Amino acid sequence: MANIKSAKKRILVNRTKAERNKAIRSHVKTAMKKVYAAIATGDKAAATTELAAATKVIEMAGTKGVYHKNNIAHKVSRISKAVNEMA
Repeated sequence: MANIKSAKKRILVNRTKAERNKAIRSHVKTAMKKVYAAIATGDKAAATTELAAATKVIEMAGTKGVYHKNNIAHKVSRISKAVNEMA
């Protein structure tokens, strides 16, 4: 355990930020699961609306610094491709 006051504060701040990042990551995963669920049912309209919502959530996570910009691009590209390949 830290003895210096600034180190104690740093521990608290890091814990708070980790919890926030975990919640945002969970939200992103849920949004992506909704897209894949819509694809599994074969409903193109639902998949497209879920794609728009998921893209927004993923981009927001990027602006918060939870994901690297290339990781964001990878996630959006992957789900977009999945929706576009629906027949």
